[in-house]
Amino acid sequence: MPRRHMHVTGAAEAPLRAALRKLRTDLEAPEAFPPKVVAEAEQAAESPRLPGLDATDIPFFTLDPPTSTDLDQAMHLSHRADGGYRVQYAIADVAAFVTPGGALDAEAHTRVLTLYFPDGKVPLHPPLLSEGAASLLPGQTRPAVVWTIDLDAEGRRVATDVQRALVRSRAKMTYEGVQQTLDDGTAEEPLTLLRDIGELRERLEVERGGISLSVPEQEIVERGDSYVLEYRATLPTEGWNAQISLLTGMAAADLMIAHGTGILRTLPTVPDGAVGRLRRSAEALRIDWPHHTPYAELVRSLDPTNPRHAAFIQDCTTLLRGAGYTVFEGGDIPDPHLHSAVAAPYTHATAPLRRLVDRYTSEICLAATANEQPPDWVLAALPELPQEMARGTQRAGTVERECLNVVEAAVLRDRVGEVFEAYVVDVRDAEATPTVGTIHLEDPAVIAPIEGDGHHLHLGERLQVRLTEANPATATIRFAPA
Repeated sequence: MPRRHMHVTGAAEAPLRAALRKLRTDLEAPEAFPPKVVAEAEQAAESPRLPGLDATDIPFFTLDPPTSTDLDQAMHLSHRADGGYRVQYAIADVAAFVTPGGALDAEAHTRVLTLYFPDGKVPLHPPLLSEGAASLLPGQTRPAVVWTIDLDAEGRRVATDVQRALVRSRAKMTYEGVQQTLDDGTAEEPLTLLRDIGELRERLEVERGGISLSVPEQEIVERGDSYVLEYRATLPTEGWNAQISLLTGMAAADLMIAHGTGILRTLPTVPDGAVGRLRRSAEALRIDWPHHTPYAELVRSLDPTNPRHAAFIQDCTTLLRGAGYTVFEGGDIPDPHLHSAVAAPYTHATAPLRRLVDRYTSEICLAATANEQPPDWVLAALPELPQEMARGTQRAGTVERECLNVVEAAVLRDRVGEVFEAYVVDVRDAEATPTVGTIHLEDPAVIAPIEGDGHHLHLGERLQVRLTEANPATATIRFAPA
């Protein structure tokens, strides 16, 4: 599911880069791996546990941003004789390198997730694995968990198989490159099938009431002595690629449910108050949202290349904050067990290099396919996984919020004293302290706290505000009514 993407350019000694380095320290983000972990990773990279099945004849390809080297997934798409489609999706087999109970395993349970900062990342696994021996790099034979998912002519899933195999990616492709070949008509069949299957799955998503957020990337560009915040809208190829991942996560969830043991990614129905807050944000960004129009329909109508729409889509990610993980065993299916944004049972299955839980999903689904019990080390770890993932997700959320505060402070630091148009989108304890709340600026698209200084704030109120402080070093932005 979506995450706010931020990328910063500029010299290492620039104020924003310095503030981000300080933020890593303040948040106690793990950096270097302990020597024992590195030594175990080096040994694992030299002698991974390899599967007996050889699938290196399948011409898999990866699809990622151009600078990515931690490649979790590779795919091959083809037609079936009955008019349907076959999706073959290879997922990096992290369990081939990580020994349960070893130093690598313990470190992964400590880190839980790869943490993303605008100027780099803090990886879940040592880079010699996540960007080397375990990554599905082109031209390299790698152990993988291979999903074979058959679809009918409408894109509906009709069969699922999972097994370990050796794979070899033929090419590392980029979203921009694939989009260009599709647009100019030079794409080969597997790429045209990505579009065809992706569009079919998008239609099925609408049919079942699901919604995918095309979260734009925010790029913070250094211009002279100041910064500007720009949006890069996602390409259609990114949405189609995400549909393949969603398809696999849904197949994994159904497989777990059918065999009575697993871990699901769940999200409750959106509360009315959260939608009301989004309506105020839509008003602040001058987005027309008729009361008879459902939230999902509105989001699908937005244009991510429009900065106001992009800002609103970013704000929509707040509706995902109630997501969690639910474990079940012995056929006792939890209630609720749906992910409301997917509008179906769903689990995380396709990013084991960057997310701890996905390694366990692979093992459970492999066992289910073989009609066996999951390994003992999986069953032993399963009860604690939701709490571990919640801890990691909370830390990743803190990193995201603090990075955003630093970035917005950098963007505004030279505009202290200026007056901006804004809307009040939240008020803290409207009865007791209605002078403290949250505003959404019209331009730039910044969300920030405000202290009314005697001015009573009202939800949805439009007012002029003055920037009183913007300090990247302390990640502080303060506004007051003008």
